[in-house]
Amino acid sequence: MSIIDSMLMEFDQESKTTQKLLDRLPEDKLSWKPHAKSQSLGVLAMHIANAPAQIAAAAAQDTFEFTGGGTPEPTTRKEILDAFTQNLAKARDTLKTMDDARIMASWSATSKGKTLMTIPRVALIRGILLNHVYHHRGQLSVYLRLLDVPVPSIYGPSADENPFA
Repeated sequence: MSIIDSMLMEFDQESKTTQKLLDRLPEDKLSWKPHAKSQSLGVLAMHIANAPAQIAAAAAQDTFEFTGGGTPEPTTRKEILDAFTQNLAKARDTLKTMDDARIMASWSATSKGKTLMTIPRVALIRGILLNHVYHHRGQLSVYLRLLDVPVPSIYGPSADENPFA
């Protein structure tokens, strides 16, 4: 099995869990923020929806220039769900083209011509695509809890859902 195939197995499994959270987004609360310095629920969810394809596209390049663009404020839950579905397919298609040599090759991130980091592409996919999405998914579960939306089981039971019962 190739390195990317093993990572795609995890990507596919974890995407199902992410979908469960996104499915529970209350449309009337997309502009809600838990704190003035926090992103809105909608922006956080849209970032999660867009990240897989954006990061996979960056991984397809040898050097990626950060431009500092932000995530737009979505107006509907459907917009977020559709973006997630489309971006999962795009990310999977992009990642599937990478063989082990490509996955292990160096990748660099730059900003205004300055190198911010150079890491093996596999570290980008693991740390920034997969782990980054898990991090934001954790934030999203807290947002849902604060909004009194039932939180699905993620890696085990939640206060609202027990897959082992």
